[in-house]
Amino acid sequence: MRGALNERASVRAPTRVLGAIASLAAALLVAACATPQGLFHPSSSTQPEAASGYTAKPGWATARFSVAAANPLATQAGYQILKAGGSAIDAAIATQLVLGLVEPQSSGIGGGAFLLHFDGKTVEAFDGRETAPAAVSETLFLTAEGKPIPFAEAVAGGRSVGTPGVMRMLEVAHRQHGKLPWRRLFDSAIALAEDGFRISPRLNALIKSDAALRQDPQAATYFLESSGEAKAVGTLLRNPEYAAVLRRIASEGANALHEGTIAQAIVQRVGSHPIHPGRLSLADMSRYQAKKRAPLCHDFRAKSRDYRICGFPPPGSGAITIGQILGILGNLQADSIALDNALPAANWLHLYTEASRLAYADRAQYIADPDFVAAPGGNWMTLLDPAYLADRAKRVGPQSMKVAQPGLPGGIRSGAAPMPEQEEYGTSHISIVDALGNAIAMTTTIEAQFGSRVMVNPTGGAGGFLLNNQLTDFSFTPTDAQGRLVANRVQPGKRPRSSMSPTLVFDKATGQLVMTAGSPGGAVIIHFTAKTLYGVLSWGLDAQQAINLPNFGSMNGPTLLEAGRFPPATIEALRARGADVHEAAMPSGLQAIQRTPGGWFGGADPRREGVVMGD
Repeated sequence: MRGALNERASVRAPTRVLGAIASLAAALLVAACATPQGLFHPSSSTQPEAASGYTAKPGWATARFSVAAANPLATQAGYQILKAGGSAIDAAIATQLVLGLVEPQSSGIGGGAFLLHFDGKTVEAFDGRETAPAAVSETLFLTAEGKPIPFAEAVAGGRSVGTPGVMRMLEVAHRQHGKLPWRRLFDSAIALAEDGFRISPRLNALIKSDAALRQDPQAATYFLESSGEAKAVGTLLRNPEYAAVLRRIASEGANALHEGTIAQAIVQRVGSHPIHPGRLSLADMSRYQAKKRAPLCHDFRAKSRDYRICGFPPPGSGAITIGQILGILGNLQADSIALDNALPAANWLHLYTEASRLAYADRAQYIADPDFVAAPGGNWMTLLDPAYLADRAKRVGPQSMKVAQPGLPGGIRSGAAPMPEQEEYGTSHISIVDALGNAIAMTTTIEAQFGSRVMVNPTGGAGGFLLNNQLTDFSFTPTDAQGRLVANRVQPGKRPRSSMSPTLVFDKATGQLVMTAGSPGGAVIIHFTAKTLYGVLSWGLDAQQAINLPNFGSMNGPTLLEAGRFPPATIEALRARGADVHEAAMPSGLQAIQRTPGGWFGGADPRREGVVMGD
């Protein structure tokens, strides 16, 4: 399938071409949100961004390469790069830069990302997670009385801002795997920022739903009319200030963001917040380093075929938690339970949510930045040891355990305290396969909807880019009532634990790439991604069908079901097993690309604006 928006557009497209792309993309987005289900105002960890509609997506077949991203303009930018002979890494950079413009509520150059890359032989993990400033302490989010401050109060302002990492991480990845010049990857984002893009229904809905955005003068000027109303759907939104920043980074590299006038503007905005100033310094900015880590891979057997699933290691919690859920399900013979009228059956959902409770209990107990916290038994794979998971599976019975306790991976009892339940937000996801079969899965974030709601503009006008609130992914309380330390507590230079779950799947026998997938969604990213993997590998669905499945899960508490997607009989059957069932909007943003006999097949989440493009 050729590029759906404009297959002949050059990488530095003329203004009239980009204008046509922007207009058509706006039309696509209007259509994509034409069946609104009503806004959900996020108030729990299951809701990283407000819901804004549901529109069926067809899935997209391609022969040579494919790009899946959360906005048509971003997908188009990645497609143009692949058409020009760029690599998967090249396309990911161009896609990310446009996402930061057209989907500013989710990711951007003021945030961080996890990126998995496959070059045909080797999987690499590039860590661009934000870090805590050197001047923070464990009491960052505590009152003078030692109580955690309200989450909403912690998010908005400079206190929650961590040192951004995405651009330095992408620069490292490009040095290794880029084919086109770094500068060229910025052209589409710069042109769109200067010429403007049309505000989509989703962006408009999220602006309307976010009162905190109005508290930042620069953000308010950019996103709101002088009357205080959100700029309307279809409004042409220009951001020449963002374009100017991108020009600097394109010319000077990521150092342009981390040193000099742009870094000074970031630090000044963080430190001068009138209510919640932060502690980010120029030294924090300049010394930030992206890390390369060993990917975390585990085996999974489905439909008599063995797979190797690779994800991101700590400080990522997604790969371990997904691996535990799938491993426990394997011990429970869950794959013998088929879909019921194209939906997960109540018996299967019981097994899945019980496995989830066990996995999330271990997540809360053990997982944090490995530069600060040792793995249980000295190796993170103790949490995925087959014998350990078989033992954990024995705890699943006919009735819900409601709340699971952490296990003893490696036979070692931890002296640490489990992290208390806490809200977690964020993100966007990009999956790409290039013409040489190189692939990326990249989940990227500024954490909450519109991040810290602090907008940076080094030149002083309206526009610019938003900063993250990533420090709220740390535990607000550093110890429990007994004085035991929480692994994921705030510490200087530390990277907060993340649920981001970029995933690459391989045929174990041949080593051939089978799938790239991931999602936004805060703490339920793990469930969104696990659902898609299970749907494709165990139930034989294509990527789009698996993404379309209703969302579900448990974070070691209530059983969560996507509102309006399950029949009453399923809900009652789960309650009969003792589960506390909550229906809620669960607006995932899944992207996935799977191998087919003829090439590739991509899927995009009907709950958001994404599309897939390729040739």
